[in-house]
Amino acid sequence: MLPAPLWAQTSAEESLRSTVGMTRLDWIVIALYALGMLAIGGYYARRTSTTDDYLLGGRNMSPWKVGLSLFATLLSTLTYLALPGEMIKFGPMVLSQLVAMPFVALVVGWLLIPFIMRLRVTSAYEILETRFGLSVRLVGSSLFLTLRLFWMSLVIYATAGTVLVPILGLSPSAVPWVCVALGLVTVVYTSLGGLRAVVLTDVLQTAIMFSGAALILIVISVQLGGVGQWWPRAWPAHWQPPVFWYEPGVRFTFFGGFLSMFTWHVCTAGSDQMAIQRYLATRDVRAARRMFNISLLANMLLWPFLAIVGVALLAYFQARPQMLPAGLTVRENADQLLPVFIVRGLPAGISGLVIAGLLAAAMSSLSSGLNSACSVITTDFIDRLGRRRESEPRHVRRARYVSVVIGVIVVALGALVGQVEGNLLELCYKIANLLSVPLFLLFFMAMFVPWANSFGTLTGSACSAAVAVAIGYFQVFGITFIWMMPAAFVAGAAAGMAASLLPIGRQDGGEAR
Repeated sequence: MLPAPLWAQTSAEESLRSTVGMTRLDWIVIALYALGMLAIGGYYARRTSTTDDYLLGGRNMSPWKVGLSLFATLLSTLTYLALPGEMIKFGPMVLSQLVAMPFVALVVGWLLIPFIMRLRVTSAYEILETRFGLSVRLVGSSLFLTLRLFWMSLVIYATAGTVLVPILGLSPSAVPWVCVALGLVTVVYTSLGGLRAVVLTDVLQTAIMFSGAALILIVISVQLGGVGQWWPRAWPAHWQPPVFWYEPGVRFTFFGGFLSMFTWHVCTAGSDQMAIQRYLATRDVRAARRMFNISLLANMLLWPFLAIVGVALLAYFQARPQMLPAGLTVRENADQLLPVFIVRGLPAGISGLVIAGLLAAAMSSLSSGLNSACSVITTDFIDRLGRRRESEPRHVRRARYVSVVIGVIVVALGALVGQVEGNLLELCYKIANLLSVPLFLLFFMAMFVPWANSFGTLTGSACSAAVAVAIGYFQVFGITFIWMMPAAFVAGAAAGMAASLLPIGRQDGGEAR
């Protein structure tokens, strides 16, 4: 389980912030941020008249804006907190994942995006019906909804329980109410403005996230007397030593990190409605490819930035251990050091800006998740299974109602995800990424396996899910979570291709039309 925050009290030793809590200036900054998000939603609500406008932004949006939106969507508070925490506790092996980015750009940009953009769809899962029929489409839609509902629930839980409640000096019993407040603001601007509002707010939130991390580095450098005072001169003893290949029981290896990131990005880019929705929101294949590369570039810039924040936080709390509240240690509570520093190390007023950055990371993910889930429910279930055609204004209004219902479900699920053990990076794998590969297996079979049929495709997806659960939660054969997705893909693809050769199910030879 995530460790309960223990730092809602102060001591006389703490010299930089004598009280825990928000100043008036901090509250003003956060209030202005929330009002700005709502204003954007209201602005685009008056300019949205069709379902295509609401769900796909009219299919003619700027590639750089949509690229930053995809980046902000997939980052989330989980990554914003997990990367510094992982760096503090285990060291820089986590950055080995960035080496995969050029390979991801080639596979996604030149294989997946052209295939998807040939088909004028609203939901990604329409592609599956074209090849395998309605049953596989509904399975794909259901996997996506399950994946993203729990992902959004984890985002809102981590933001409320690990960050906002302790920072605001509230009782742990206030976590559900903070979840409701955070979810309410996000649901309102998302349900009003649709994808255009989501994209613009994501662009602004990206700028806030970078600014928040930069402010932390600046303040630590000033307080410790320069960058040289916190940059490590030797490899800390508690960091994991570099390991290149696979070794049983070793948590993170260079090749494992590379393969895991490559698998996750390709699977997400090729099957997740949040990604595919953004390709379809651009003008053509070239614009979609440019959009995706902008998203990857932003990742390659922010990941090292957040890792360096982790290094700076490690040095700060080692130099000033009195700033750590009783019961917390640098190693065991690494994920909490960033929130602790926001309260105890930042000057009044600056805290509000950094908290706005954390809110930005959460709300960008929640808004995109809500909009994409709304798109899938509206297109794959209500429209596909319904018989009555409706006017566009009524259709848009119904889509807004669906967004509100999804928001309520996400807030309710937030209380469940905290029961899973592990630090934030592990939770990202075990909850947020658990079904990424089983979902992509459906698309992989449709795109690249000519002899695939519905029975084999569903068998491969089920086998992939079983392997992901076995490794992620039970570490079978001593395999750590970092190998979960590559192993799930290999097992699922092999099972799916083999099962498609059996004389079971309808054979649908040929590629998707």
